[in-house]
Amino acid sequence: MACILSIETSTDVCSVAMSENGQCIFKQEDHGGPNHAVSLGVYIDEALSFTDNHAIPLGAVAVSCGPGSYTGLRIGVSMAKGVCYGRNVPLLAVPTLEVMCVPVLLNHEIEEDTLLCPMIDARRMEVYSAIYNRALKEQRETRADVVDADTYREYLDRRPVYFFGNGAAKCMETINHPNARLIEGIEPLAKYMFPLAERKWVQEEYEDLAYYVPFYLKDFVAKMPKKLI
Repeated sequence: MACILSIETSTDVCSVAMSENGQCIFKQEDHGGPNHAVSLGVYIDEALSFTDNHAIPLGAVAVSCGPGSYTGLRIGVSMAKGVCYGRNVPLLAVPTLEVMCVPVLLNHEIEEDTLLCPMIDARRMEVYSAIYNRALKEQRETRADVVDADTYREYLDRRPVYFFGNGAAKCMETINHPNARLIEGIEPLAKYMFPLAERKWVQEEYEDLAYYVPFYLKDFVAKMPKKLI
């Protein structure tokens, strides 16, 4: 299995990891706020130095492709493309919401007949979310949801649904259903990308370096700066 550099910048957390043969062999994470422009280049240099010093050839670069922060995604994809061009390796795009499901499946006891609903905060009562089964087969496509009591009712009425991510906790009181489960502390991190990235590498699901853009889901809206006087 190839050595894959994974980059995750879709939220305030900036993280980089290297994987080889199904194992994470290097990782760096910055949980201190949106510091992607400062931290990401340093982490990537450290990761590439690690593999170069151990004579491990880089096989591909995987980037968490969204949805999420417009600025974070843009920085992550730009850096990923730069490494791909410089090292002449392919680019793999991994959906952010799928990445969030990996630690839930690996580290938590969940019921058999259940669904997974990762959520990324999009301010107020809006979240970016999708619904997957335990095999990570998409049961509902990614959307920007304004959450009310009926948003996920058709799924909750049939089986338990696990909600997680930085947009989940604020929604639980509104969802208010006996089949709703909350898992706290789940973030999209590069160290969880490698099972999904390796599958894409094996299937040769490469992105076009010239034309690939992240999955922003919603257009970027520029805001007028506040007056200083």
